[in-house]
Amino acid sequence: MTNLSTLHKSRTLCLVIGCFLSGLLLTLPVLATSGDKTIRERIKERRSDAQPDVPITKPGDYERSLLHYGVNRHYRIHVPRAYNPATPTPLVVAFHGGGGDSDYMAQDKYYGLISKSDAAGFVVVFPNGYSKFRSGKFATWNAGACCANARDKNSDDVGFVRAMLRKVSAELMIDRQRIYATGMSNGGMMSYRLACEMADTFAAIAAVAGTDNTLSCAPRKPVSILHIHAANDDRVLFNGGAGEKFRDESKVTDFISVPATIAKWVKQNQCGSQPRRVLEKPGAYCEQYSHCAGAVKVQLCVTETGGHSWPGGSKPRGDEPPSQAISANDVMWDFFSQ
Repeated sequence: MTNLSTLHKSRTLCLVIGCFLSGLLLTLPVLATSGDKTIRERIKERRSDAQPDVPITKPGDYERSLLHYGVNRHYRIHVPRAYNPATPTPLVVAFHGGGGDSDYMAQDKYYGLISKSDAAGFVVVFPNGYSKFRSGKFATWNAGACCANARDKNSDDVGFVRAMLRKVSAELMIDRQRIYATGMSNGGMMSYRLACEMADTFAAIAAVAGTDNTLSCAPRKPVSILHIHAANDDRVLFNGGAGEKFRDESKVTDFISVPATIAKWVKQNQCGSQPRRVLEKPGAYCEQYSHCAGAVKVQLCVTETGGHSWPGGSKPRGDEPPSQAISANDVMWDFFSQ
């Protein structure tokens, strides 16, 4: 009798546990998708919130991240030495080149943007593009027809930039009328996409070594355009096409030429058809189109040498060094300040 009673109790306990486990398994799919977010996304949110941002209380460098459509996106902020939280401050968003990252773009020895930020008094933000790696390395931007994973995955980089600017503006006293974009190569192409889709936010852009490869463009208002390019660029060719140095051309596109890019924006901004030479020196010149709608300007600066690079900067590798005939940072800030 004792054995039968024990067996009966064991069977009853097993039934209870079985029912509990079955019920738990049945609820897991619901938990995984409740609120249109998966458990993995919720874990990511908790991880991103686990370490609160260090408040910006003084000039210096800060790291930030935000969750955008389930992807944890990162960016760096440099606050200049002269920053005053009571005074609206200009903001420059600097986009790295394809296959790079925000850390590389923020290295002063290569691009000099932090030194220029301190000298001119603007805040500079370095966003990180879309990367399949947790480290954020080898990132690209979805600039339309280019480039690589960001384009192929249709990464919402414009949405990320909007979210990032909202967060930056909540932390710093930003002059909403003086927000600018610049970028190198694929980052310059991303700047063109922002000119097309966020002209209500960006007053001007400065693209370096990256032409306009957007798939559509209908800006809400005129926007000033500066383009800087080396005549001998061996990757984004001055007269159109992709250079032979690209190992896999499927990751890029048949780039629009520099003349076609300038012609597009001269027409888009309803500028006068004849430019005037605003700078000419050994190894470089700049031409500017004026009498545009909304008093904006379109300017092209060309260096004779430098290849695919940031004029005035430096390179760690053995490629052709950047032209020193002009400084992209100086020309850019002079243009933005107009």
